[in-house]
Amino acid sequence: MKSNKNQPGVPWSGRGSRYSPSDIEFIVQAIRDSDPLTQGRYQNEFEDAFRAYTETSHAFAVSSCTAALHLAAILSGVGEGDEVIMPAHTFAASAIPFARTGARLVWADIDPATLVVSADTIAPLITPATKVVVVVHLYGLMADMDPIMALAESHELLVVEDAAQALGANYKGRQAGSIGDFGCFSFHSHKNISTLGEGGMLTVKDAALARQAPGLRHNGMRAYKGEREHYWKPAMSNVDFDRPNLWPFNYCIGEVQCAAGITQIHKVDELNAFRQSRAKTFMRAVSDFPELVFQATPVDHENVFYCLPARYLGTDANRDRDDFMARMSLHHKVQMVIQYHPLYRYPMFKSAGFGEANCPETDVFFDQMVSFPFHPWMPQDQFDFMIDATRETLSELRQ
Repeated sequence: MKSNKNQPGVPWSGRGSRYSPSDIEFIVQAIRDSDPLTQGRYQNEFEDAFRAYTETSHAFAVSSCTAALHLAAILSGVGEGDEVIMPAHTFAASAIPFARTGARLVWADIDPATLVVSADTIAPLITPATKVVVVVHLYGLMADMDPIMALAESHELLVVEDAAQALGANYKGRQAGSIGDFGCFSFHSHKNISTLGEGGMLTVKDAALARQAPGLRHNGMRAYKGEREHYWKPAMSNVDFDRPNLWPFNYCIGEVQCAAGITQIHKVDELNAFRQSRAKTFMRAVSDFPELVFQATPVDHENVFYCLPARYLGTDANRDRDDFMARMSLHHKVQMVIQYHPLYRYPMFKSAGFGEANCPETDVFFDQMVSFPFHPWMPQDQFDFMIDATRETLSELRQ
């Protein structure tokens, strides 16, 4: 195909979903009638619907997935002298909350086909100091959880599922975030559903730990115990520690955001089905080019395709990933990106003492990876153009 200088190309969008007219009507109604504008009935309804959808025991709406991960880190009891195993191939927010506790981060490699951690990549890293394993379900695909949970149980480790990119993904019929001790979800602008740009959810398996979450989420606030002669005495509410000397946080989310979440959680399967259909269409359309390899989805897994990453393996003509991205970007105006820099290469983690790792598959994938624009509201003509541009580029680079 020839490049058309008037062709707008395909931008990389930071918005993963759009709201329907009925969604907007419901959200506007929340703006009109919410009292208070936080910690009210919309939050309760959103948490109830989320808990039912994910088949989890306890769910707490929070301001972001980073907040959910921080609460999971706190509730896990991890701190100085402890080790936390997690993938280096993930977004930085997976790691920062655990580093904040004073624990040592230990980087696990990824499986080269699925691009997520496995029991095999985790097991060699376990030491007597290991306390927590963070499993990141990346790009919409869950890790192989049964062997990971068996490994964790044998070493008495807690498992945190970072399901920021995997709401609706399942493994052997079980939802992301429902298998480990904690599940952490994101409703950021780019995710499969969004609560007006930011938001998150924490799921907790243990009932005793779940009882501590509301106070940690909201400044130690709680009701007074027992009956009070006058509702106004001694004050509106009590404030106390949920854990001795552990100061709480404000990770609350607004009622209007929760209203947006309610509209989305009830149709998340429909939204994911469209992503799955488009991903499969795209992969089939370029399946005759073996130099482009997509994330493998094993049997008993359902991938919800948060985004569409792939490896570009190069050609006999000594072409590499940058050649592929340059032609797609400069010639066809398809704005591709690279996700993610291995965390141990970032200045922040290096200066904090976490710059050492033995993750060869992570390093190789970083040098090969490309990520296609994949917002579901991409117009069909742009989607078709991206397929044509990809095929033309792959053919051109073979020469």
